[in-house]
Amino acid sequence: MTAVLDAPAARTGHDTVPLTRLLAAELRWIFRRPRTLAVLGLLALIPVIIGIGLTLVDDTPAGGGPDDGGGALLASAVNNAFVLPIAAIVMSLALLLPLASAMAGADAIAGETAHGTLRGWLIAPVGRGRLLAVKAFGVATVSVVSVLAMCVTGVVTGLIINGTDSLFTLSGTTLSPGGALARILLMAGWVVLQLWAVGAVALAISSWTEHPMLVVASVLAADIVFTILGFLTSLDWLHPFLLTQNWSVAPAEVLQDPMGGQMLGEGALRAACYIVIGLSLAYARLSTRDG
Repeated sequence: MTAVLDAPAARTGHDTVPLTRLLAAELRWIFRRPRTLAVLGLLALIPVIIGIGLTLVDDTPAGGGPDDGGGALLASAVNNAFVLPIAAIVMSLALLLPLASAMAGADAIAGETAHGTLRGWLIAPVGRGRLLAVKAFGVATVSVVSVLAMCVTGVVTGLIINGTDSLFTLSGTTLSPGGALARILLMAGWVVLQLWAVGAVALAISSWTEHPMLVVASVLAADIVFTILGFLTSLDWLHPFLLTQNWSVAPAEVLQDPMGGQMLGEGALRAACYIVIGLSLAYARLSTRDG
């Protein structure tokens, strides 16, 4: 009788699998996918390719200020190690970086539904909110790794080609290596937040379908449509609600001295709203589905 009384209480279903174990398993699953590694490798190569291409430019290409978008940033990246990683990321933000987040979101739910593995999550003692948190963490990690890979290769390429004496803002002031790195990381954090918003939207769509390619196509189509709508001056009232608004110019605020922050702040708030809405829709769907 004493042995029975002293025996530990049976563990509930939510206690059987620690959250850290679920997160680790999700990351192993994500980074074993060949397509994920291929996209990350491609993104890491982009700054290197741009840097090599700029060394072949005889004269600095004509370009306007930072408000002109990625083309002006690319022109400013010639002989400027500080601008190179930022220009590469801004150019990739038009398509490739959202593609990486959309693919991760598509594989997280729709991909597992198509392969029949999501049903194991749904019938197992894992809460729906916990499941969504694990999947969102995986998508967020892919976004962070994508941007950091471009930052690392961009900074290294810029320093190898131009040296530490070429760290200067578009205002003409020279930055220390630490100051330049801090600004690059600030820009990277802002871009990651935008990609989290894309990933949240992808998760919302992914929870309603079992076709991963439909999720990717929907997210990229929305990206293109939002970009086109952003060029239409007759729809100025709609622009504050478009996630892609100022994607091509807001990161350039870190290149100014003093550093601007209006567009960065507006973009961060807009992305946060998309994250909340996207994850809310995904949870609403997951909480009602049984397979």
